[in-house]
Amino acid sequence: MSLTELLRHVGIFGGAVMVCLVLLSVFSVGMIIDKHRRFSSASRQSEKFKAEFKKFLHGGDVQNLIEAGRLHENSYVAQVVSAGIIEYDGVRQSGGDPVASLELVTSAIRDSISETLIQLKRGLGFLATIGSTAPFIGLFGTVVGIINAFRSIAATGSGGMSVVSGGIAEALISTALGIFVAIPAVVAFNHFTGKIETFHVQMNRASSQLVNCLFKIPELRVLDVEGAEVKAPMVKKGGPAYAAR
Repeated sequence: MSLTELLRHVGIFGGAVMVCLVLLSVFSVGMIIDKHRRFSSASRQSEKFKAEFKKFLHGGDVQNLIEAGRLHENSYVAQVVSAGIIEYDGVRQSGGDPVASLELVTSAIRDSISETLIQLKRGLGFLATIGSTAPFIGLFGTVVGIINAFRSIAATGSGGMSVVSGGIAEALISTALGIFVAIPAVVAFNHFTGKIETFHVQMNRASSQLVNCLFKIPELRVLDVEGAEVKAPMVKKGGPAYAAR
């Protein structure tokens, strides 16, 4: 018996289960394509932004980094770095002490990382739900198909293929569809979850490099100035012998 002949013997309830699984498959494939496109775009823009970010780390201008972040707004790294550098530049432009804005910058970076992760994870719960529930929906259709097969046997008093074909069709097709829908969803969910973990590590690394560049160098300069101020009086009052007393 061909697949077309099996489908002709499928009951209304079994057909509804199959339609539900087909719709879930369509939604799953659409979500996978959309996430793949977004992640690919984010990865490409992040690689381009990293080149500008390295220039800033080696003495580049703050405004150039801000402009690069605007040009690569889909980059997860650019979103995090831009949040920190804009906060830092805002304090500097307002006349405040940029060195004292460490807490503001780190807070802005943490908020940006959290928001970016929320955007990256959007839709993955849907894939996880499809991957976990599709086999059970298919199993439900299988059970219903077996029940229909036994009902047909009870109604006719015989167990020929023509009698049980409808129930068997529902059982087999529902099982196959459930597995067919679940496997791509589970594979895609695990793949995208691994990508997000990689993105998270890269965002943390970029934020650490930004904070170190903005605040560690000014702190060293402050220490050098304080050291010079301490040494100056000691020299005036008679050198190391006086300082030892």
